[in-house]
Amino acid sequence: MKTAIIFNHPYAGSYCTALLNAVTSGLQKAGHEVDLIHLDNDKFNPVMSAQDLKGFKAGQPCDPMVLNYRSRLNTADHLVMLFPIWWELMPAMTKGFIDKVIFPGVAYDYDNTGRFPKMIKRWHGLKSITVITTMNTPSLFYRLVFGNAIKKAILTGTFRKLGFSNCKWISFNMVKFVSGVKREKWLVRLEESFAKY
Repeated sequence: MKTAIIFNHPYAGSYCTALLNAVTSGLQKAGHEVDLIHLDNDKFNPVMSAQDLKGFKAGQPCDPMVLNYRSRLNTADHLVMLFPIWWELMPAMTKGFIDKVIFPGVAYDYDNTGRFPKMIKRWHGLKSITVITTMNTPSLFYRLVFGNAIKKAILTGTFRKLGFSNCKWISFNMVKFVSGVKREKWLVRLEESFAKY
């Protein structure tokens, strides 16, 4: 099994990085091949240019990094996206990844044969998707006041729209305010859960 991890956090000492290490360790214990796409280290450009939009219309991406990511994701069985929630949404690089990589000709095609066009996924090998986030907002508050914005944008509005039904969201809330002991327990549990994949 091959798991691709899309990771976005610029600070190597972050709790997101600790979560990444726990996920990677668990997957390796389970015998998975891990392919890390570290958007910050790759200096991924999240901006959709006029040239990118021309490619969008033709279903032909022009960014060499997007082409590289496409070839790697084409062979993945499981996808993990790991990033912090800032101002109730994903960081710019994660949003840019969605805009530029979950793209016609890369992640999906259009079927125009029916009355309404529909999306057909291209990543046929992907069996499951896990989104892991950190935030300092309480879970109930995020759900009731902000409407679970990440769940709606990424799981429902992106992956389920493309036809992926096996999608899971793991949210670590109040990260700055919980004890170091609790954060450590979260890491252990996360590693153990990925070791069972």
